[in-house]
Amino acid sequence: MTAKADHEPILRADAARNRARVLQVAREQLAAGDDSLQLNAIARLAGVGVGTVYRHFPNQHALREALSAERFRELVGEAQAAAEAEDALAGLYRLLRFALARALEDTGFAAVLESAADAEAHTSQLKAELDRAVAHLLDRARLAGAIRRDVEADDVRRLLCGIEHAVRAGNSDPVRTEVYLDVLLAGLRPPR
Repeated sequence: MTAKADHEPILRADAARNRARVLQVAREQLAAGDDSLQLNAIARLAGVGVGTVYRHFPNQHALREALSAERFRELVGEAQAAAEAEDALAGLYRLLRFALARALEDTGFAAVLESAADAEAHTSQLKAELDRAVAHLLDRARLAGAIRRDVEADDVRRLLCGIEHAVRAGNSDPVRTEVYLDVLLAGLRPPR
């Protein structure tokens, strides 16, 4: 097995098919409302050995990371676009709304976003790209005097995850979601 330029291993054809089948079955389980992602059950449903599943995904978090990779790439793209927006504060608000909506739609993605430890190097890479884009966005917003000086990219991600938990703890009312986002933005503004 050799490595691609982006540090993802190149799999043999049969291993790639097995991995794709496991991901397909996991997505089907999630679509059916089963978010337990029991690796043994997924192996059985995918028609592969349990060892095959664990070789690709040593734990449920690794599987969640793989399932969330596309959403994470979308979030990174949105963060990069927000960082280049003419109005940095408006870009930040748009990014927060986008990220929160995706986290509320997909609990697996939310778990990956909030996790302090990553199972896969690719996830760590995506988080680093996200943090770079958000740091650039925050720098621009600070230069405009729109946000406080002591807030870092990781702080924004953690605060957003807190809002996601608050919305889930309630009745997921869209009005409350907007209120929470407004409270977060008010807290990011510099003290007067």
